[in-house]
Amino acid sequence: MYKKAKLPALISAVLGTLASPVYAQQNDSDEVEKIVVTATKRAASIKEVPFSVNAQTQADIERAGATNLEELSRNVAGLTIQNLGPGQSQVALRGVSAGQIVRDQPGVKEQVGVYLDESVISLSLFTPDIDLYDLNRVETLRGPQGTLFGSGSIGGTVRYITNQPELDTFEGSFEGNVNKLTDGEVGGHLKGMVNVPLVDDTLALRAVAYSTEYAGFIDAYTPDGKDDDVNSGNRTGGRIALKWQPLDNLTITPRVIFQSIETDGFNRQEAFNLYANPFTTTRPAIDFNEREQFLLLDESFEDDTTIVDLTAELNLDTFDATFVYSYTDREILVSRDASALTGSISIDLGFPEEAFVLPSNLQDRTDIEQDTFELRFSSNTDSAFQWLVGAFYSDTQREYGQFLPTPGYDAFTDQALGAGVAAATANGFPSDSPYNAVLPYDLEQVAVFAEINYDVSDRLVLTAGTRFYDYEETRRFTTGGVFSNGDDQVDSTESDGFTSRLIANYTLNETVNLNAQISQGFRLGGVNDPLNRSLCDPQDLAVFGDFQSYNDEELVNYEVGAKAQTQKWSANVAVFYTDIDNLQVTLDAGSCSSRISFNVPEAHTAGVEFEVTRQATEQLYLTLSGSVLEAEFDSTVLNSAGEVLGGVQDGNRLASVPEVQFSIAGTYDLAKPLFGSEYTYVSASLQYVGDRITQPSDQVAGAGNFVSGLAFGGATGIEVTELDLELDDYQVLNVSSGLIYEDWELVAYINNLTDENANLALDRERGGRARLGFSTNQPRTFGVTFRKSF
Repeated sequence: MYKKAKLPALISAVLGTLASPVYAQQNDSDEVEKIVVTATKRAASIKEVPFSVNAQTQADIERAGATNLEELSRNVAGLTIQNLGPGQSQVALRGVSAGQIVRDQPGVKEQVGVYLDESVISLSLFTPDIDLYDLNRVETLRGPQGTLFGSGSIGGTVRYITNQPELDTFEGSFEGNVNKLTDGEVGGHLKGMVNVPLVDDTLALRAVAYSTEYAGFIDAYTPDGKDDDVNSGNRTGGRIALKWQPLDNLTITPRVIFQSIETDGFNRQEAFNLYANPFTTTRPAIDFNEREQFLLLDESFEDDTTIVDLTAELNLDTFDATFVYSYTDREILVSRDASALTGSISIDLGFPEEAFVLPSNLQDRTDIEQDTFELRFSSNTDSAFQWLVGAFYSDTQREYGQFLPTPGYDAFTDQALGAGVAAATANGFPSDSPYNAVLPYDLEQVAVFAEINYDVSDRLVLTAGTRFYDYEETRRFTTGGVFSNGDDQVDSTESDGFTSRLIANYTLNETVNLNAQISQGFRLGGVNDPLNRSLCDPQDLAVFGDFQSYNDEELVNYEVGAKAQTQKWSANVAVFYTDIDNLQVTLDAGSCSSRISFNVPEAHTAGVEFEVTRQATEQLYLTLSGSVLEAEFDSTVLNSAGEVLGGVQDGNRLASVPEVQFSIAGTYDLAKPLFGSEYTYVSASLQYVGDRITQPSDQVAGAGNFVSGLAFGGATGIEVTELDLELDDYQVLNVSSGLIYEDWELVAYINNLTDENANLALDRERGGRARLGFSTNQPRTFGVTFRKSF
């Protein structure tokens, strides 16, 4: 069991830490950068935004050497990324988490909304792995943002803000990188940007292109020996934007974004595989080392994304009007080696031994087409009363398919279960595929929203906002194959209501702003897929068989915060408590080879988050960020036998988020630059992530003792694989040094200097009976980056 966080003591310790850098010596000649954000859909300095916001600028991104959201999150308090491989990460903010959501749960909605400028790009299970080149900043809006950003932002919102075309400037940039992983491959990237005025003061083009090679670092045992570095891959893409200003007060910006990701495998290090474990005698016994797995078939991941959007802005004397249209077309294929899964089922069904080792390929396909429209109006006068109103519409067509091609399987099916069984259970799907499913989803959303700001005095500003939403989702669930129930059913989910917020912002003095808020969040419910009953053992069927639909998740966030900024330092601190009703929680349904989602009546998260920047001396710049969090169930859920279901017990932890997380970084400019450079710097950052669990059931006593129950390869099936399901805390240390000249820069770095091997999430196939492993991080990486601007 887990020890409870002593939250008050931890908060006191954190606040004590804050005091040290804030009041270090000052030098009036240097200033902390003032950052403008659009977190309220209006431009404002980050200090003036009346809730907790982080903004990582292009300089921050380059200083950190970040190439994706996970790397960027090191310096963002409260932001947690669960790494399941490129294009598959899951995002959580402030501990609001359902636990690990896996690829075959397309009905589960995201908890953090992700935007590319004005366009919604978030997708549950598959957070877009957008390249960070030529971004202006990345904004992280913490706490529910349902009023302005809708469902999917129950924990918060992440916004990628790109650099827009410049009408009167010809400019460009280039970046090249090469890196080498310890016991892994060589990787690198090439990226470039060009901004070209086409018609004076009227039309300009900005284009970005990039190509990244991911170095592999996972080795795989195979029947033919051992393959090295099986999880390599690449990301290629770009953006092309036009800025057209036909009138002084009208700007139209159409854009096309395209990106393709391909990987040859996954960052999974295994502890047990039906085919490779310490217990076999007629097969070679294998004890896995770090960053090793077993494959009977090669694995792959493909993600092709196209986004076409258009933003039009009209500025009038008393108000501004903004129209946004976005179209997204995304095709995703997750191809996994499911031989151990299929083999484990074959053993249970009494198939001949030859069937146990048939190569079996599980293909998860997701095709999405989404159209969104938003029209909003906002005041632009100097009045004490400011307003914003808008309407939003989206239509998402998502087709999910799961197929299990296993050549030769039908013959063994008929041999073991009776002639003609394979054909009789196919339900129109191809032969030699024991499981097939097609799930088309149609989700339609309509919303209207409004927010007002009133200057009660020169120091006090009140904000009130609300959003009315109306959702309709319909899906059809059709399955076929001997592992399926032969389902064909139509389900629907509907919901409407309001999410609102009330904020007070008080200017204490020129340095400090105080804020307080009450805000609501919302996440749409859904319907579970029927369990594959023929695969479930009686116990799992009894426990999980009655879970069908689950309700909307709702929360209320209570928060107070302070923001301060002077010439030499800045600080952002928030303390919050979130009351969650009907938290949607996901559990593995054991032998059923499925997962189910259900509601927990009450849960909460509470904590403190902080971010401090400090120009400590003329040469030394420091940043400190972190969060201390308590995320717990306040209800107990019992199964049909009256037992606690999967660790969902009053006082137990929520999954996927650490209780303590912090990062400290520093950059030192040498007083005498080297090699004729204008600046020479050295930089270091240390990220600490506390212990976590992948699913709520992982904190139950004895949950880490796995017994396959499968007699195979000389193993009896009663052997126990013991794992510590508490994902240990870990630290990642990065160091770099750079030479900066007038228009180019050279950086050498070592990421993960201590070669920390972290367990990021537990990966279990069929409840651990077929396979057990952990997603892991990238090993020590040596690299050099060259940047050039013109």
